[in-house]
Amino acid sequence: MPNSPLKYNLFYALLLTIFCASTLNAQQEVKIAPKREFRGVWVASVANIDWPSRQGLTVDQQKRELIAILDQHKKTGLNAIILQIRPTADALYAKSREPWSHWLMGKQGLAPAAGYDPLAFAIRECHERGMELHAWFNPYRATMSANAVTHQDHITKQRPELFYRYGGQLLFDPGIPENRAYITQVILDVVKGYDIDGVHFDDYFYPYRIAGQTIKDSATFEKYGNGFTKIDDWRRNNVDLLVKMVNDSVHHYKKHVKFGISPFGIWRNFREDTLGSKTNGLSNYGELYADSRKWIKEGWVDYINPQIYFSFSRAAAPFQVLLDWWDKNTYGRHLYIGQAAYLIHNGKTKREAAWAKPNEIPNQIRAIRANNRVQGSVYFSSKSLSTVAKGLADSLRNDFYKYPALPPLMPWIDDIVPNKPQNLTAEATADGIQLKWTKPLKATDGETASGYVVYRFAEGEKIDILDAKNIVKIVFLDYPFFLDTNAEKGKRYSYLVTALDRIKNESEASGPVGVETK
Repeated sequence: MPNSPLKYNLFYALLLTIFCASTLNAQQEVKIAPKREFRGVWVASVANIDWPSRQGLTVDQQKRELIAILDQHKKTGLNAIILQIRPTADALYAKSREPWSHWLMGKQGLAPAAGYDPLAFAIRECHERGMELHAWFNPYRATMSANAVTHQDHITKQRPELFYRYGGQLLFDPGIPENRAYITQVILDVVKGYDIDGVHFDDYFYPYRIAGQTIKDSATFEKYGNGFTKIDDWRRNNVDLLVKMVNDSVHHYKKHVKFGISPFGIWRNFREDTLGSKTNGLSNYGELYADSRKWIKEGWVDYINPQIYFSFSRAAAPFQVLLDWWDKNTYGRHLYIGQAAYLIHNGKTKREAAWAKPNEIPNQIRAIRANNRVQGSVYFSSKSLSTVAKGLADSLRNDFYKYPALPPLMPWIDDIVPNKPQNLTAEATADGIQLKWTKPLKATDGETASGYVVYRFAEGEKIDILDAKNIVKIVFLDYPFFLDTNAEKGKRYSYLVTALDRIKNESEASGPVGVETK
């Protein structure tokens, strides 16, 4: 029966199956290599965790170490460095009202060398590699231990009444209005003085609880209670006030500088609040007085970066449960997931067995990419990716981050794309293909270009700038030239160049221009 309806139905069902399978494969390919994704790593200076590796290094040694770190992460496919620049009310940068950090030279207040500014150096090196630099501040911590030796100009010595001691550390009292103003001004020194891409807080607000100790802020509550009857609510409000003040101040002076916070992974547990996650762990809201969900809901942060340092099999707080909870509470802001590269081990320790499985974090990345409301990951910490998590770094380099990516867009900050570069030319030389162009004309917001993306296509290859595999160079500096040294001899290529503005909006492409290698 050549005209059987059953036969036609089977035929169309087969076509539909093939179509769906091909569509699914295409979607999986997009998930494997998205063109925009936040791929960050924390570079911790406190206790010399990541950089510098020890105190007292010469300037050249510090620079070489940092360049090696950036080159490693660039090779791995990362595009954002979260650099800790204020660990204990001190500074890893020159333009500061606070003394130099002792994690640099071994003594607080001792400058590494005249004319050397570690932060300015780090920013330029990151931008040359197409990597953002987010300046990581610890807002409240002023000392790490009871026996910390501080400089005579350190604020704990100048204004001891602004602090309380907890767990041996001196901490800014969040309830004192002067402290909020001071911390904000410290941050604005960096925003105004440096070309950073973001301001970043980690999870240290009110201190993690220690058995037998209490926060000594009852006198502050009595003086600055602001109408609150419960001290817990007042403490949360103190943190809220700082977060809002920092957000408003940063964007007032530089609209394009992103503000993000990396809280502990659990906002509240469901048993505490039906809006919370189906978990049973420490609560940001109740124990650290940090209402992280409110900050997103109110639009006080541009991104939230919860530290979901839990495995899929963690009974009290499974990774998937928290991922799903956070994706439902982003309120249009960006969500990047903090991932625990440092927990990976070889199975010979007493730590959680899941972290000995080589596919634990790769499966987390797959889950993240399967979720359309998550825009990326941040790994703790830098050193881990070359030690205990070396295998993960290989997976990132060869699979997940094989192709470069631009940071995700933030249209609430800026949605005006720059104009395209002009006068693109390509010339074959003995050293490679030399591309040159001129800056684009100003866009309607007055911006020209703060960076560029170069795309390359072999002869006969489809011109497609949506596919990240075609990117050969990303730079976050106004460099209107590029030498392609990886083009094969005797082949013909086409090149396109786009402009990026400060928030990484991308222009239309200039080109294509064709050239044959020598």
